[in-house]
Amino acid sequence: MDETREKQEGRKPLRGIRIKTFNFWIILAACLLYVALIYETVSISGKYQDLQDVSELYIACQQDAAMVREGSDYLTEQVRLYAVTGDGTYMDLYFQESEVTRRRDEALAELAGHDLREALTEELAQALKDSNDLMEREIYAMKLVCTAVGADPDTLPRRVREVALTGEDEALGPQERMEKGRSLVFDEEYQQMKGSIMGHIENFSAEVLSGARRLRTNTAQELEQLLKHQRALISALFVLTVLTFIFITVLIVKPLTIYANCIKDDKLFEIVGAYEFKYLAVTYNDIYELNAANEAMLQKQAETDPLTGLINRRALDRQLALLKNSKKPVALLLVDVDKFKTINDAYGHAVGDQVLKKVAGLLSQSFRSTDQPARIGGDEVAVLLMG
Repeated sequence: MDETREKQEGRKPLRGIRIKTFNFWIILAACLLYVALIYETVSISGKYQDLQDVSELYIACQQDAAMVREGSDYLTEQVRLYAVTGDGTYMDLYFQESEVTRRRDEALAELAGHDLREALTEELAQALKDSNDLMEREIYAMKLVCTAVGADPDTLPRRVREVALTGEDEALGPQERMEKGRSLVFDEEYQQMKGSIMGHIENFSAEVLSGARRLRTNTAQELEQLLKHQRALISALFVLTVLTFIFITVLIVKPLTIYANCIKDDKLFEIVGAYEFKYLAVTYNDIYELNAANEAMLQKQAETDPLTGLINRRALDRQLALLKNSKKPVALLLVDVDKFKTINDAYGHAVGDQVLKKVAGLLSQSFRSTDQPARIGGDEVAVLLMG
């Protein structure tokens, strides 16, 4: 549209970067980069949270595994002390742990509550089954011991009271029952059952650790890649910012400075800068030249006698003022038309005007080009002779 207007005005089409177009692309590029940067930042936060979750899962699993071990060892300690001493206090402590504190059971439940692979869940299920089997063995051993020491059945814990001895064990004497009860919590089979529980827990812990390491390594690599993308986007934003400053300096600030100096020096604008500034400069120069031409025409009209075409009294006075301090010789002739009033009265002012025009033409032809004839009154003419 602007090119069509320039052609209609007879101008050569201007070429240059348009501020509006550049501004649109800069804003679009900045928005895209900021959106991408926000996306990468959110992704980095997500990966960082994944790393935290992996670490917390591993720590929680290790803590739960340690609690299973501590609870199991504590129960073993109490049942063995009871089997050796027959002191009911140890049996009470055993059931306080197994039914109230329940460290082993709660730790196993917490481990099973984590979002784990099926293989790990199977390890925990087997550990829980072995734990229940071991507890039944321990309670049966306590039943043998309490009947051997003649404990009051009403004072026994419910689970011990509910245990029924086999016919073979019913036939045993107190000492034999005591020895068998001790054997159940001290023999190799008991140790194997405890070892099986801890083996499943250790397998579980090893798998969790291995999985955590793999996930942490993968997450760390993805996080590093995201950080590289983020650094690239920040660098792109920096380059975009620098380019914007260069654009503003070269295509806007510099032309404004040049135009300000041109206005101070009363000169035409230089055609520089963005397309809009070039268009502004061309338009300003056209107006400047038009104003200069109009001013020259008005000045000429103000200093020219409209009838004869000679300069008038005002222009002559201005030239005399300019020559006042000149050292060059100057001569001034004063000329008038004889009997001009008689011509006007006899033939009219139209003929008188023709006479004045004829006189002005003769004077202009008779003197040098450097001399200046001027009409200073009705029929009075002055001639300024230079040199």
